[in-house]
Amino acid sequence: MPAPSLRVSRPHIPAPVTLPPGDRRPVRARGDHRLLAGALFAAYTVVSVGRYRHMAGLSWDLGIFEQVVRAYAQLRAPVADLKGPGFVILGDHFSPVTALLAPLYRLFPSPVTLLVAQAGLFALSAVPVTRAAARLLGRRGGLALGLAYGLSWGIQRAVDFDFHEICFAVPLIAFSLEALLAQRPRAALWWALPLVLVKEDLGLTLAAIALVVAWRARGSSARTVRYALGVAVFGAAATVLVLTVVVPSFNTAGGYDYWTKVSDAGSPVDGVGTKLRTLAWLLVPTTGLLALRSPLVLVTLPTLGWRFLSGDEHYWGTDWHYSAVLMPVVFLALADALPAVRRSTHAWLRSYAVQLPAAVAAAALALTTSLPLAQLTGAEIYRQPAAVSGVERLLARIPDDATVEADIGPISRLTSRCRVFWLGDTQGVAPEYIALENTGDKYRDPVGYARTLHPLAEYDVAGETGGYVVLQRRTAAGG
Repeated sequence: MPAPSLRVSRPHIPAPVTLPPGDRRPVRARGDHRLLAGALFAAYTVVSVGRYRHMAGLSWDLGIFEQVVRAYAQLRAPVADLKGPGFVILGDHFSPVTALLAPLYRLFPSPVTLLVAQAGLFALSAVPVTRAAARLLGRRGGLALGLAYGLSWGIQRAVDFDFHEICFAVPLIAFSLEALLAQRPRAALWWALPLVLVKEDLGLTLAAIALVVAWRARGSSARTVRYALGVAVFGAAATVLVLTVVVPSFNTAGGYDYWTKVSDAGSPVDGVGTKLRTLAWLLVPTTGLLALRSPLVLVTLPTLGWRFLSGDEHYWGTDWHYSAVLMPVVFLALADALPAVRRSTHAWLRSYAVQLPAAVAAAALALTTSLPLAQLTGAEIYRQPAAVSGVERLLARIPDDATVEADIGPISRLTSRCRVFWLGDTQGVAPEYIALENTGDKYRDPVGYARTLHPLAEYDVAGETGGYVVLQRRTAAGG
């Protein structure tokens, strides 16, 4: 995808910003960023934990990450049995940053700990976005952009998707770009460096940030340019090293499992309609297209590149968590572009730039009526269904440290205290229990299904309720 054309001529140090009429308060946000972050943290937590309390998980990711963090908390290798018995997660994705959650998990051993931590990290990222926008646009403009960011569809989709390691990347990117906009290029590089420990592809995002730093510093500091170019090389090299050496060394197959996502891709025009809609969602309601006037928008290219080149259509759209890392980039690119646009010689463009922060905030509020945070206005999110309580009592009958084979529904109620395998992938291990989400009578004969999974073992129904069933393996004495 070609880089956006950068046609706006601007000095390295922006001229003083003229605040809109009626907004003559100090440029710094006076704590608005902290209040906004606190409100967002509460909202994200209610939605995320509410999904957990309703047993409405979308994937196995929460269970996988809990197994990993639990292992770190117990000073063990980060094994995720859900990916296969004894599978070390560093052979899947390189995300050692999740070890930072181990002390918190040691105090509060629950999947809810991961969800609350994720909510906190996402909310924290609103601080640098709001603060940077306030410096450039004034207090009202900064608060409007911060609110629009906190309610952005990319962040809301990620909050609604259980847990994922990218929650660490979002604030790192936000703080890095804030430092860049505050003319602190070395701080920007330091904030971005840990991205290589979050996920293997983010080394390229680090490289992109470093290149933008070099571009912005080219006329003022040759030393900073050299540092930035060195960091860019480091980011690219780290990605290559992780993909070709580190991950394969932990992977049981000796490779990187996701190469097929690219090698199996068809023509780049496959799914072009979905990809164009994603770009429109990324740039129109969030920035009114003005983010394209800032070089910061180039930081989106590595993530968009691997997503759009992939043959997996799930990467192309706006669902799941894949767009969260793009949100701080486009909003801070907008904050970067607006001061210059407000000095445009075209009156209509100046007026557009003055009104845009309020417009994107209004758009975010309007779109929220059909996004996950809309659940906050209903009573259901605040209470746990009686049926879920019954299922939890059923699963609680499985003893601690038992081996359990499960599908998505029961996983997150078991990974904090049992050894849990993914249904159909125990690789010869006959678990003591099988826990199934059997809503809609998906498994008409659970005992017969267990027999197909483990022909040499016998299982009996130990209990069922609310569409869930637990099977227990017969012992030799009882057989």
